[in-house]
Amino acid sequence: MAADDDDNPKPESNCITQSELRSEFSHHDPTIARINNGSFGCCPATIIAAQQRHHLLLLRQPDYYHAKLLKPSILHSRRLIQTLINADHVDEISIVDNATTAAVVLQHTTSSFSLSSNFRPGDAALILHYAYGAVKKSVQAYITRAGGHVIEVHLPFPVKSASEIVLEFRKALRTGKSNGRKIRLAVIDHITSMPCVIIPVKELVQICRNEGVDTIFIDGVHAIGNLPIDVKSIGADFYTSNLHKWLFCPPSAAFLYSKQTSDELMDTATAWMGTRDYSAQLVLPDVIEFVNRFDGGISGIMKRNHDKAA
Repeated sequence: MAADDDDNPKPESNCITQSELRSEFSHHDPTIARINNGSFGCCPATIIAAQQRHHLLLLRQPDYYHAKLLKPSILHSRRLIQTLINADHVDEISIVDNATTAAVVLQHTTSSFSLSSNFRPGDAALILHYAYGAVKKSVQAYITRAGGHVIEVHLPFPVKSASEIVLEFRKALRTGKSNGRKIRLAVIDHITSMPCVIIPVKELVQICRNEGVDTIFIDGVHAIGNLPIDVKSIGADFYTSNLHKWLFCPPSAAFLYSKQTSDELMDTATAWMGTRDYSAQLVLPDVIEFVNRFDGGISGIMKRNHDKAA
């Protein structure tokens, strides 16, 4: 994370200092060096305090909180996400507990396959061999239940270039379309979980469009806070990412972007539950304020992390 090296910045500067940064994460166990940020993320003290304020507002008067405060606050978070990922409309943004929860679109998509007169048994879904285990199992379960089958894109290890990924992806597409079959769904990681590889999603989405793939779902669970996201430029039908991994939100908070909004789908993805703890989804304004205290904001943090790792 980027911080001003000077512990005594000019009075007009709001840049976070090294001592403030240490204080923000002083609740971390000092005997442990946490290098697997991708699992649970790390939440600063100011964001934890903001979450606790939401807890207390709820407990103070639950009826008023749900009737007057909750939905406008969620809408505010959705608008911030809309800006972060360059979506056209706030209606395209839904907040969910976790990117894995967003797999509800797989259920929706595969059920529409089986109801479509164009669907034929043997039609396929495409997924990367590097895909996260839970997502891969969900795709396999839903697609096979609908009478289709799953084609895995086997990538080399180590991956030396984006062109290698494109080559293997095209091979898998040809396999999936053999014997007159159709690719109904492509699930593409933006950053794979293990091993960690940045996938050229924009190029792969365009290939899918050219090849007539019905639905394209981008699993960007590790992307927000790691890479700039421009959903309009990427051009997929769906995009999901976790806000609690690299963007400093508490667990559990994620978003689901849908290019063509469906009330039925979004209602399923964000089913209203009065007793759910929404606080992790409501602190995004505080998160944006926090990251903007770093030199260059979130872009500066991403650059510094990349430079340090490289």
